[in-house]
Amino acid sequence: MRTSFIKKVEEMAREDSNLYFLTGDLGFSVVENFQKEFPERFFNVGVAEQTLAGVAAGLALSGKTIFIYSIASFAVMRCFEQIRNDIAYHNLKVRIVGVGSGFSYSAYGVTHHSLSDVAIMRCLPNMTIIAPGDPIEVEKTMEKSKFWNGPIYFRLAKKGEPRLHPESINIEIGKGIVLKKGEDVALISSGNTLELTKEVSDFLEEKGISTQVISMHTIKPLDKDLILETISKIKNIFTIEEHNIIGGLGSAVAEVISESQLNKEIFFKRFGVEDKFCTIAGDHNYIRNSFNMSKEKISSFIISLLKK
Repeated sequence: MRTSFIKKVEEMAREDSNLYFLTGDLGFSVVENFQKEFPERFFNVGVAEQTLAGVAAGLALSGKTIFIYSIASFAVMRCFEQIRNDIAYHNLKVRIVGVGSGFSYSAYGVTHHSLSDVAIMRCLPNMTIIAPGDPIEVEKTMEKSKFWNGPIYFRLAKKGEPRLHPESINIEIGKGIVLKKGEDVALISSGNTLELTKEVSDFLEEKGISTQVISMHTIKPLDKDLILETISKIKNIFTIEEHNIIGGLGSAVAEVISESQLNKEIFFKRFGVEDKFCTIAGDHNYIRNSFNMSKEKISSFIISLLKK
């Protein structure tokens, strides 16, 4: 996703002389091409995220479109006050790009794990939240962001994620994507768990369980119509995300279900990170598995549920 992002922002900068790129002293081996091609529109403000957000706000107030880039946990939490007061309050055209969402920076520990960023940003008026599930979603949502007023938080994984959609797919901000239709179970994913969600779906299909897969790349504004349509047809609904189960995609979908007033019995469960800090060390998949976020553990729960 990171590679797709930087290539797309370079392309957008060639088309728009008002596009500026800011970083907080990171992105080496990623941002050099942008810096070389557009030196007058590239700023490294140093390890000072509050300044990063403040400078972005000032440039945006001057009519510029700004991309600010940092590790997700730093891009959101180290400068939340400035994001709230300077960017969101003034509804500015600033794109906050957080890379390494969830456990992507696994071995770096809790300081680099980004598991509460969606919850924090969801409560900000004017803020749009996009968590692409693959590089295609990165490219398509960035393209549509040209015409989107107000701030956007792009929540990206790291690198090497597979392209799961065809190049020709049409993607709209605020509209989920039905990758596969099913009847027994609906799996709703956001961000870097889309590949995992497809693996769970394939496993369930092998067991004879018809599974619908939805990529909810935009968490705010949420595609409520698609959720309501889904729960009107399917009883068992599951969300899958690499984020604290409190405040993320699962919470957003639960809010829609609880207020739907549909006269129908629905089983709903959030698969995500339990509300606790990670106290183990290991690679990405090892940490995921320790929080029960593996294909086997998710599939096993769903199969056991359907047997009851």
